[in-house]
Amino acid sequence: MFDTLYEWFWWDRLWLPVNLTWSDLEDGEGRVYAKASHLYVTIPYALTCLLIRYLFERWIATPLALSAGIKQRVHLRTEHVPILEHYYTCQSRSPAQADIDGLSKKSSLSVRQVERWFRRRRSQDRPGVLKKFTEASWRFVFYLLAFLGGIAALYDKEWFYDTREVWTGFPRQSMLQSQYWYYILEMSFYASLLFSVTFDVKRKDFKEQIIHHLATLVLLSFSWCVNYIRIGTLVMLVHDASDVLLESAKLFNYAKWENTCKTLFVLFAVVFIVTRLVIFPFWLIHCTWVYPVHHYPAFFGYYFFNVMLVVLLCLHVFWAYLILRMIKKFIFGTLTRDERSDGEDEEEEESVPSEDEGEGQHKLGNGRAMDEKEDKNGCFGSLSPPENICWSKTVC
Repeated sequence: MFDTLYEWFWWDRLWLPVNLTWSDLEDGEGRVYAKASHLYVTIPYALTCLLIRYLFERWIATPLALSAGIKQRVHLRTEHVPILEHYYTCQSRSPAQADIDGLSKKSSLSVRQVERWFRRRRSQDRPGVLKKFTEASWRFVFYLLAFLGGIAALYDKEWFYDTREVWTGFPRQSMLQSQYWYYILEMSFYASLLFSVTFDVKRKDFKEQIIHHLATLVLLSFSWCVNYIRIGTLVMLVHDASDVLLESAKLFNYAKWENTCKTLFVLFAVVFIVTRLVIFPFWLIHCTWVYPVHHYPAFFGYYFFNVMLVVLLCLHVFWAYLILRMIKKFIFGTLTRDERSDGEDEEEEESVPSEDEGEGQHKLGNGRAMDEKEDKNGCFGSLSPPENICWSKTVC
């Protein structure tokens, strides 16, 4: 049974054009081809990425954040109320008014006290600016290195300047060492992002991020196995450009360098729209839709690959919509928060200051804060770039 499924999965007609078989992609005559077995190495590399990220965030990003004046805020711990805690963890973080009334009776607390408890409990779980800064720092460093590495790997290749050359000699195109490392490191990074989604800052587009990461890994794996490596490297490079600007804008946002943040965000928006809504569909998707049929008849893998690219293009449109909304509010001076931040950012955020800000700003009585303070993260009052818009690049 397993052998039958294995043979069907790797059936030549699913992956390769007519008159081509896997034997045509075996090493020989000075050519080296990508193999599915190479992809196993991305798992230990992804785990290594997580380790490097942990060390980077702890020993480099955190001191950098502190030097920029970003302090870890200490949220007010909520009084432990078993009935409310059980509802919070098992049913909903934001109960309806009817549920609040019922919980008030069960816990012998007033409605106002129950509402305050849930606000503080949500605030207690909300990540602070320091965590966001360290995450953005890690992604910025990787995207910058990936972009520079992509330029170094592709600047002297003919298909970098003429996309028709992507398919010249396909599929008998020998894999270069630079292409191998470009692909493996990018895939390892995306796999590490997928592993870390449970403890990274969660946003409104959490589902879109998961779809994005999975589609990215599927397309990377598919393009690797069928030797679509040339077009894959081009798409990765195109998307690296905007990601570097996004992460840098977020870093300056968290550090409250508002003018620098605004400038980088506007530049990011321009580059994002040009690369992902112009170059990506009209150059690269056009390259994968039109040129291949000049060399071989369309086959299942051809349609699968292009449909997946269109799915990712739809995600680009979704994120571009959010960006344009922010640009509109920025122009008319009505932007007060991140358009794609978690809905919790809209609520009153109760916290106490960091230890070095003094202990006298909040008076405590019977375990409750008598004074409540709304936490304004970064420069949400002026311009806050989308926290994780395309936090991973769309690649094929």
